[in-house]
Amino acid sequence: MKPVLTCAEMRAFDAYLIATCGVPGIVLMENAGRGAADVIERDVLRTPERMVTLVVVCGGGNNGGDGFVVARHLKARGHDLRVFLASDPSRLKGDAKTAYDAWIGVGGEAKSFTDPKHRYEFDALVRHVVVVDALFGTGLDRAIDGDLAAIVTQMNDNETAVVSLDIPSGLDADTGETLGASVRATHTVTFAHYKQGLLTPKGAAACGRLHVADLGVSSNVGPAAAPRAELLEREDVARLLPPRALAGHKNSFGHVVAFAGSGGTLGAALMVSHAALRAGAGVVTVASWEDAASSLRSRVTEAMVTSIDHADVTGSIDRALHGKQAIVVGPGFGTDAAARAAVTYILSTWDGPAVYDADALTLFAGNAAALASAKTPCVLTPHAGEAARLLGTNAAAVEADRYAAARALAARARAVVVLKGAHTLIADPAGRVVVSPAASPVLATAGSGDTLSGITGAMLASLPAFDAACAAVFIHAAVAEAWGAAHGDRGLLASEIGDGVPDVLRALTGEHTRGPR
Repeated sequence: MKPVLTCAEMRAFDAYLIATCGVPGIVLMENAGRGAADVIERDVLRTPERMVTLVVVCGGGNNGGDGFVVARHLKARGHDLRVFLASDPSRLKGDAKTAYDAWIGVGGEAKSFTDPKHRYEFDALVRHVVVVDALFGTGLDRAIDGDLAAIVTQMNDNETAVVSLDIPSGLDADTGETLGASVRATHTVTFAHYKQGLLTPKGAAACGRLHVADLGVSSNVGPAAAPRAELLEREDVARLLPPRALAGHKNSFGHVVAFAGSGGTLGAALMVSHAALRAGAGVVTVASWEDAASSLRSRVTEAMVTSIDHADVTGSIDRALHGKQAIVVGPGFGTDAAARAAVTYILSTWDGPAVYDADALTLFAGNAAALASAKTPCVLTPHAGEAARLLGTNAAAVEADRYAAARALAARARAVVVLKGAHTLIADPAGRVVVSPAASPVLATAGSGDTLSGITGAMLASLPAFDAACAAVFIHAAVAEAWGAAHGDRGLLASEIGDGVPDVLRALTGEHTRGPR
């Protein structure tokens, strides 16, 4: 896994390199700028319609210094540049002043917006050139307003490409929220490590294609050696999925029971069971209310179906739970008094791994602590609205700081929390967070969450709760990315997610084929 840092952690990382490792700040700036120049030249300028002019917009701090370094390197490679400075040059200091002096020293010019004629020149150029945004970095802690907000608006009207250095100016590096105004980049070159705010739905929308440029030093030292958040990688998931035993049978690969479906919501039960089987569960049973169970029996072939009798809810549940390895509770299950009694009984009785989703989460609105009574750690898979109901707040508050919300819910429920969305978060009660690398719009389809629950249930049959959640989130997203690469950014059916799981598993694990050839 790769570190995902907060602004404070990144600042501490830089300080560690300078004070402990003896790497001067100007060297870090030089390496960052050179790395960004490499990305710009490789991925932005080398296109069929190569742009001949770039405009670099520098602020008065170290992010502006990064911009001067980028400009110097691109000028040395023969590119035509205009550099504008949103500050008075006399106010530059430290490494930013050194980078500015080096840019001027090689014949560069920085046109300050303090001179109206330079602003007019910028206004005429900015829409049709490649723009490098070096206004503000990760340390911004105030809203962008006034003339600076107007500059950001003009950059956002660009018709070619906008490349942000480290983070789109105006984006909160920790939460992904907009601070007054924010640049909408087509590419973002972040330095050394991913930043939390970039790996959120709003951050992903603002940063475009994300690149990481190294600083020429080891990345996993000092504060980055033990980050509170990490990015999930393919290799991490592959290690969780060893080859299956040749002598294995259906029961050794896990019997999962899904308490799902009710009148009018049969699809949820169908998708959960289908996804769990596709993800490798040896046996799946759907436990549903009598009317739904009757309809489900005519709809499923591979899964089994058992009824929950309204006259004997606890007895029906006991029979459904007997001999199972993992359970999924909630998709389409209902929120009436009978459903509440059933879910409460399951929570107090079941001593194995469980996934609680959808209606099961709604039943505990405002009372997340009740989920802490589970006999073993469970996995909760809320979207922002469900997480908000559990925490007693609203979805906007959850989205305003997803990392804090996921940690708070995990601590309160003493559970592994999968906070769904672009760059889904997996949090444990101790505060650890793992971030999905994917942000795919094709998953915005009804039933997508039900399939995630099914995949998670299958993983829980053989993996600890946190590992199962990580594997399921990665697999679910990988299916969407593969489908999107073949079909585009819309039109995926939730049932197709389950069908795509075996191909992803095969890619992660290899064929694992053994025996005579």
